Amino acid sequence: MPKELSITEARHKLTGLPKEFSREAEPDAVAVTRRGKPVLAILPWDLYESLVESLEIMGDEGLMAALHQSIKEIREGKTYSMEEARRRLKL
Repeated sequence: MPKELSITEARHKLTGLPKEFSREAEPDAVAVTRRGKPVLAILPWDLYESLVESLEIMGDEGLMAALHQSIKEIREGKTYSMEEARRRLKL
């Protein structure tokens, strides 16, 4: 699927885009252009939801601090085997 469509092309292809997205392993957004400049994007719902979720996480100071701390601990080698993690979680 083209990654860019003019508004005229998008109008004609809009109802067929869900089917085209479903054929792709990892569908990406399609830029809709007016006079060659992007004016809006059409993207699969799953991609939209993942973007919104990522933005929510990035906007949460507590979650971002926990993420940075986890990355630091991994770099320092402070990790557990799956067996140890299960034991600690009592699974």
